[in-house]
Amino acid sequence: MSTDEPTSSDTGTRTLPQDRRTAVQVLTGLLGLLLNVIPVTLGGLFFLDPLLHRRKSVKSGPDDGFIKLRVNTDVIPADGSPVAVTVISDLTDAWNKYKDVPIGSIWLRRKSDGSLAAFNSTCPHLGCSVDYRASNNDFYCPCHTSAFDLDGERKNEIPPRAMDDLKVFTATDGNPDTSGTELWVKFQEFRGGTDEKIEI
Repeated sequence: MSTDEPTSSDTGTRTLPQDRRTAVQVLTGLLGLLLNVIPVTLGGLFFLDPLLHRRKSVKSGPDDGFIKLRVNTDVIPADGSPVAVTVISDLTDAWNKYKDVPIGSIWLRRKSDGSLAAFNSTCPHLGCSVDYRASNNDFYCPCHTSAFDLDGERKNEIPPRAMDDLKVFTATDGNPDTSGTELWVKFQEFRGGTDEKIEI
């Protein structure tokens, strides 16, 4: 047997020189680390994905957050009385995306100057749904008798603030146009029970 090849004194088998043995151990350790770190990292990123991304607002139109309503200006009475409209859009909730679901409702009305007003139909007191009371020509919350005039201003001290107004505009093919028939609204929800409009 050649004296250049080290052998184990007990078994007579070949052994690697110390520096080669260390290199193989380091390489094996790094390979094992990679085989563990990569799947754990990818799994962690998948699990934390909703937290790593800011909640996505609806981007359906000309400006971030505006949603095209399924009705046009023809549904809004010229006499200023309000009409209820359901807002339908895609909803993203963590890992799930739902197409064409009702995400809320609003009141739309035409002001005396011809401009449009939009209000979230959720009462700013405790979150009940606000109705239109034609007999009194006002908005009314049946849960705690909160009342609002047609401009959304509160008529008694029960609600902490006025109805939550929303941005709305008319458009043609998604482009703002005062004579357009499309209706676009920036639908938002706000915290109830506070005198400040705090978006949630």
